[in-house]
Amino acid sequence: MTIPGQEQPQIRVLYDESRHDLRNPARPRPVRLYLWEPDRPLAASAPLVVVSHGTGGSGSDMEWLVQPLRAAGFRVMALDHHGNNFVDGYEPEGFLHVWERPWDVSFALDALAREQPLGAVGAAGFSLGGYTAVALAGARIDPEGLRAVLTGVVPLPEIPEFPGASAALRKMYPDDESSRRTLDTAAADLSDPRVRAVFTVAPGVGGLVTPESLATVQVPVDIRWGGADTISLYEVDIKPYLEHIPTASGRSAGPDVRHDDFFAPEPADPAARVSVGKEAATFFQQHLG
Repeated sequence: MTIPGQEQPQIRVLYDESRHDLRNPARPRPVRLYLWEPDRPLAASAPLVVVSHGTGGSGSDMEWLVQPLRAAGFRVMALDHHGNNFVDGYEPEGFLHVWERPWDVSFALDALAREQPLGAVGAAGFSLGGYTAVALAGARIDPEGLRAVLTGVVPLPEIPEFPGASAALRKMYPDDESSRRTLDTAAADLSDPRVRAVFTVAPGVGGLVTPESLATVQVPVDIRWGGADTISLYEVDIKPYLEHIPTASGRSAGPDVRHDDFFAPEPADPAARVSVGKEAATFFQQHLG
C-alpha cells in the first residue's frame, strides 16, 4: 500500500475478465487504478472516495480533487476508463459506452474489498465522471437517446480529443439487431450499494439519463457547475440531476467559471477548482465521516 503522506499514488492495472479490451477482444478490459492514502495516519481505516475523470482525461490528472480529500483524511482511488483516457489513447466506444465506467468502479471496489475491508465509500467525478458517480447511485441511460445520437437525430457535439468520433461510431453501429442489443445494456442498473454519498462537478449526459432512475437515488448528492460552461450545459446536463434526484443539492461555482477551469494547466479562474475541491472534502466529511 501507499505510505501515508506520500504524494505519488500507488498505480495498479487490473483486468476484468468479464469484458474485453477494445483494441484486442481476446484480452480482458484493463482498469488502471491510482491509490492514495490520507495525508495523516488514522487510528481506524479511513473512508474511501472513488474519483472518476472526465472525457479524455485520466485519474492521474485529478489532483485538484484528490489532494483536498487526502488532506481531509480520506483514502482516494482514481481510475483510468479504458478507451477514454489520455494515458492509453482513445477508442470510439470509449466515448459512447458510458455505462462501462460505473462497472469499472464496482469492479475495482470488488478487487480492493478482497484485500481489506472498504469501510464507508463515496463517489466523486468531473464531467462524464460526474455521470459515472451518479450512475453508482442509480442513474440509468436511456438507450433510445443513444440511438438518436447515433442516427443523427440528436447531433453529437464534436469531441476535441477524438475528431471524427461521430462518423466512426455511426459506422460501428448500424441500425441492426446487434447494435440494438449493445445499446440496450446502457439501461442496466449500475448502482453499487457500497456508495453512500456522491459529489459531482459539471456532470455530463444529464439529457440521456432517465428521470425515473434519478428519482430512485437515495444517497446524498451534491452538484457544482460553472456559470460559463459551454460543455456541460446547465439546462441540458445539470438541471435534470438537480430536478429529479430527490436528495440533490448544488450551486454554481461562479458565473464566469468555464468547463476547462477544472482541468486546464492554466485556468482562467484557478480559484474555482480549489474551492470546489475543499467543498467536496467537507461534503464527504459530513456524510462518510
